[in-house]
Amino acid sequence: MTEKLDVDICVIGAGSGGLSVAAGASQMGAKTVLIEKHKMGGDCLNTGCVPSKALLAAGHAAEAVRHGPIFGIQASDLQIDSSKVYGHVHNTIASIEPNDSIERFEGLGVQVIQGEARFAGRNRVVVGDSTITARRVVVATGSRAFVPPIPGLEDGLYHTNETIFEAEKLPEHLIVIGGGPIGIEMAQAHRHLGADVTVLELFSIMPKDDPELVDVVRSQLEKDGITIIEGIKVNNVEHRPSGIQVNIERDGQNQTIDGSDLLIAAGRIANVDGLDLEKAGVKYTPKGIEVDARLRSSNKKIFAIGDVAGGFQFTHVAGYHAGVVIKNALFRLPAKADHRTVPWVTYTTPELAQVGLTEAEARKTHDEIRILRWPFHENDRAQAERQIDGLIKAITTPKGRILGCGIVGPSAGELIQTWVLALSQGLKIGAMAQMIAPYPTLGEVSKRAAGSFYTPSLFSDRTRKIVRFLSKFG
Repeated sequence: MTEKLDVDICVIGAGSGGLSVAAGASQMGAKTVLIEKHKMGGDCLNTGCVPSKALLAAGHAAEAVRHGPIFGIQASDLQIDSSKVYGHVHNTIASIEPNDSIERFEGLGVQVIQGEARFAGRNRVVVGDSTITARRVVVATGSRAFVPPIPGLEDGLYHTNETIFEAEKLPEHLIVIGGGPIGIEMAQAHRHLGADVTVLELFSIMPKDDPELVDVVRSQLEKDGITIIEGIKVNNVEHRPSGIQVNIERDGQNQTIDGSDLLIAAGRIANVDGLDLEKAGVKYTPKGIEVDARLRSSNKKIFAIGDVAGGFQFTHVAGYHAGVVIKNALFRLPAKADHRTVPWVTYTTPELAQVGLTEAEARKTHDEIRILRWPFHENDRAQAERQIDGLIKAITTPKGRILGCGIVGPSAGELIQTWVLALSQGLKIGAMAQMIAPYPTLGEVSKRAAGSFYTPSLFSDRTRKIVRFLSKFG
């Protein structure tokens, strides 16, 4: 029997952005339908952020055991149990699943429909035997791993982030094609868990981050024993009884890389296929749905958020987008998305975090800038914990307006949040310099870097003359 529903908001996709819209809209009194064709929680919970950070945590724990002797702690022989490692990953997902479950959202008043949605008109969505007419529709279908057209990948005998966490045992030698954040995180996690790892990158690893900070990560990866080969072309992949063979070209020379497993981490592609967006008058490209600053598509009654909106592909951006859409869809407020202060973090050891402009970006848009650095090896807490590799690098105008900040070092993802607040609130560097930071904390690197803005003037000949002059008055 065909079911016809008339609702205020129809949300397609139960990832982090879609869940936030559905929960908020329903609790604010809007009649809400949420459609999901796969798993509640989307990529982030099931195949992305959560399992990857759980696997990284396992790898970091193993590496901590290896480094025990520098603190005078000698552990017995390190043993890694693959089944328990993956058990930790799956238990982490299971512990978070109730927050994203159908039961919870139905309890919030959301009608959840499991199935594949497609548009049947400008405000009509069909899923299974249900036809939904909605005043507003939010497309939150996310993205999936992009698989490049490399000969030999047609048979699907490779991993992406959607399958790597379902393995039964850790690989002996993992070859990673792609040196972006996902590829680099998974490379280090598997290396710390005992696998040999080779990373193959067409250009250079982590290209969206400041090269000076990336060099610190690259150096640590190489110390870990990870082989990084940049500036290459992958000619083809061959499957052998012993595993995987990747044939590459570098500087005009052919080279063969042999491994046991292959991970494709060559970027993401928006999930726009199968939605029949044309029937709704929604413009899109393979990069995603075209949206304006209010996240409205070419059909102003249809919004797109998160990865499918074609911009930053981060869970926290999808959550931010949800708030913008709720203001527009429910309250008719012309709220606009502002991505100038979106932070991102690569959760390697050391972590690398960035917000605002990098040095290269700032030089393109400003005639003159100031670069403020402070190394972790001059931080007492970092010395006590033997985590001294890294630095903070803040970019300002000559008058102290903060343009951006990058941090590579321990807990960089936590430390960057102070700079996100400063940027989003328009604070100048003096606010950071005057902050009282508890001692000893890693957060002192932010205060020290900010304070260095004033060093040239504080310790100048002019300042010395003023001090000497004032001293004459007793």
